[in-house]
Amino acid sequence: MTRPRISDLTVGEVVAERTVTLHRDELVRYAGASGDFNPIHYRDDVAADAGLPGVLAHGMLTMGLAVQPVVDWLDGDSGRVVDYQTRFTRPVVVDPVDGAELTIVAKVGVLEERYARIDLTVSFGGQTVLGKAQVRVDLE
Repeated sequence: MTRPRISDLTVGEVVAERTVTLHRDELVRYAGASGDFNPIHYRDDVAADAGLPGVLAHGMLTMGLAVQPVVDWLDGDSGRVVDYQTRFTRPVVVDPVDGAELTIVAKVGVLEERYARIDLTVSFGGQTVLGKAQVRVDLE
């Protein structure tokens, strides 16, 4: 894979796409790694008592999964990501059997000198789950 160059990009171009399926065991592992042991991320009864439709994926896990295709497009050089922002707009409900399938599409939003803004569309069940998800990358 060749590192992308700003001169080779056009606004609106899709630079990465991926579908990821999250399962409950991954939520438990993420809880251990992050220290976020809120039971809404692994117990159906607690999620239901909180008025939620089911066990939810951690927002930061979703955010991390969403940026990974961009990092891979950068030849794995995460140091080229200089800014990453998003809003959490909808929960990702992780089914106990089928998990949750996330679709990630990364498009060039803005080109400026040595930087590109990559806009992410992250959806689950046909609905966007991250709003204004933008990754600024250094391509020099």
